[in-house]
Amino acid sequence: MEAIRKKYPLGWINHTTKVPLPGGSYFFAITLDTEEASYLIKVPVKIDTKSDKDEDFFDSTLDMKENDEREEDEDKEKSQEKESDE
Repeated sequence: MEAIRKKYPLGWINHTTKVPLPGGSYFFAITLDTEEASYLIKVPVKIDTKSDKDEDFFDSTLDMKENDEREEDEDKEKSQEKESDE
């Protein structure tokens, strides 16, 4: 444990490696090298999954951005029409 703390003083979560297994499954591991050997240590990793709530949030954010862009385009068109009328 001391060697792991020394190699990863700020934690190992950003240093994991995905190790594929036969059959399409996989696990995550970190490496630890000593003078005697190199170790591949299996570690637990929680995978975030996208929920319907997240998808709705991102969709609504994109819709708001598209609406803003449309309004900006309309404003530009109106100002160009005013300039051409004058």
